[in-house]
Amino acid sequence: MSANFYVAPEQLMKDRAEYARKGIARGRALVAVEYAQGVIFASENPSGSLHKTSEIYDRIGFAAVGRYNEFESLRVAGIRLADVKGYQYAREDVSAKPLANAYSQALGASFMGDSKPFEVELLIAQVGGDGHRPEGEEGPQGPGLELYHILYDGSIVDEQRFVAIGGDTDPLTRSLEQRWERGLPRDRAVAVGVAALSEAAGRELTPDVLEVSGLDATRARRRFFRLRGDDLAAAIDA
Repeated sequence: MSANFYVAPEQLMKDRAEYARKGIARGRALVAVEYAQGVIFASENPSGSLHKTSEIYDRIGFAAVGRYNEFESLRVAGIRLADVKGYQYAREDVSAKPLANAYSQALGASFMGDSKPFEVELLIAQVGGDGHRPEGEEGPQGPGLELYHILYDGSIVDEQRFVAIGGDTDPLTRSLEQRWERGLPRDRAVAVGVAALSEAAGRELTPDVLEVSGLDATRARRRFFRLRGDDLAAAIDA
C-alpha cells in the first residue's frame, strides 16, 4: 500500500505565496496617487487595448497587476456584481467596500483551496462616497476617497495617499514618499506617479508606453477618465 504524500500546511502556504509573488513580479508595477479631487492610476503598458485599469461603476475604479486573463475575469465579475446591486437597489448603494470584500473572499478561497492561487494584486478605489468633504476641506483621504489593496491571498489593506503594487514596490514607495504632497492637482499627481515609475525602471517613460487613468470626484456621475496623447504629455510635464 502506498503512503499518502504529506506536506506541512505552513510549507504549502509558503509555496503558494512564493508562486503567486513570482507570477506577479513578472509583470510591470502600477502606482495609485491621491490628488485633490480624486486618485490617478499609472503604469507602464504599451498595449492600447489590454488595459490594467478600468471603470467598475459610476464612482468606482479598478486597477490590477499580474496575469491579464485572471484579473480580467475578476474585473468582469466585479462589473456584474455592481450592476446587479445597482439594479436591485439604487446606483448610490453600489460602493467600493463590499466589492473589495467580495474580491478578498474570492482570492482567499482560491489561495487556500484551488490547485493554484491567482497571480494578481488588485486596487479598488471610490471617490465621493460617505467620506466626501466639501471642496477645500482637507482630511486623511481627500475627497471621500476609499482605496483598497487586495493581495493574491485575499488580504485587504485600506490604503491612503499612494500605493505601489506588483513586483519590487519598495523603490516606488520611497520615490512616491519623497514626491507626494497633500492637495496635489491632477496633472501634478500624474507627474509624480510617472516620475516614480521612470526612476524605478531606470529610463524615462513616454506617453506611448504609459497607461494613465483615474477617478475625479468633480465629474458628473461617471467619475472615471483616461489620459492619452497630448493630454497625458502635458500632465507629465506639469
